[in-house]
Amino acid sequence: MNKQDITSIKQLLAVKQNIVIVPHKNPDGDAIGSTLGLYHYLSKGGHNVNVLVPNDYPTFLKWIPGSDMILRHDSQTKLCENLINNADIIFTLDFNAFHRTGNMEAVLSNSNAIKIMIDHHQAPDNYAKFTYSDVGMSSTCEMVYHFMDKLGDTSLLDSNIATALYVGIMTDTGSFRFRSTTSTTHDVIAKLIENGADNTTIHNNVFDRNSYNSLQLLGCALTNLRVVPESRTAYITLSQEELHKYDYKKGDTEGIVNYGLSLDNVVLAAIFIEDKNEGIIKISLRSKGNFSVNEMSRSYFEGGGHTNAAGGKSDLSLKETVEKFISILPSYQKVLNNE
Repeated sequence: MNKQDITSIKQLLAVKQNIVIVPHKNPDGDAIGSTLGLYHYLSKGGHNVNVLVPNDYPTFLKWIPGSDMILRHDSQTKLCENLINNADIIFTLDFNAFHRTGNMEAVLSNSNAIKIMIDHHQAPDNYAKFTYSDVGMSSTCEMVYHFMDKLGDTSLLDSNIATALYVGIMTDTGSFRFRSTTSTTHDVIAKLIENGADNTTIHNNVFDRNSYNSLQLLGCALTNLRVVPESRTAYITLSQEELHKYDYKKGDTEGIVNYGLSLDNVVLAAIFIEDKNEGIIKISLRSKGNFSVNEMSRSYFEGGGHTNAAGGKSDLSLKETVEKFISILPSYQKVLNNE
């Protein structure tokens, strides 16, 4: 995003606008944190702002200030589509291709609103008039902070904005341990704490709200953990039956894939989760070092993401998906063993 773009956006935001903010389907901490952080910032500028999510999101994010204002396209379709059709500006956050919004793809594609993308994933589509894309950033939440800074508005930071942005940076960096966490990330975090982000409370609200069933589901997942030592790979499966057994709620499987990656001598981890409602197997991939799960997911599982964290899906059965995954490992074996 160049100086001319910033000047143009400042001119747009100098007058009251009808603004819609949209994250990707199955929004995570960075998606919800960035949309709500931007929502509070733009609302302070006097704009009419709405956050529209494609579908539900984890309970451990529903305490973030402003979350009660979020509208869901899957259950409030007509209202959401009316807001999109009447929007002057649409911000798309934490994704870079409309298909990542599921059933919202068509209405977003057909909207005449000015599109502004803020995202840190690879290979963005060319749908936005203004694109702020940086794959080196830790999170979209960090980018929202820098977006405010570029517009000269960090003086507007308050506890609501700071809290929302802190959540996304914390979750997308694995509590600041991933390689994407830079000295600049820590500088931003310091500014957020100075402006009202209570780091202890935020961590407790996100990570310390396990239910008995979610811990039982974790135990089931770890029982299903398998290792392919020759490829330095670990994978986990969860069937629909197992999800039902432990009364699965959205967000209960968040982070489970990282247990596989925590094993000594493992550099690639995957989790395969059966979703019979959508007729797919949901896949999360994680890696260490320079091994690109983004490339693997794009090549084999209709997905993508970052070098060390990506997602995808499969239309095969759970068993067939795992077999496919294992069958492609030999082609990566040399690079995996060199990590």
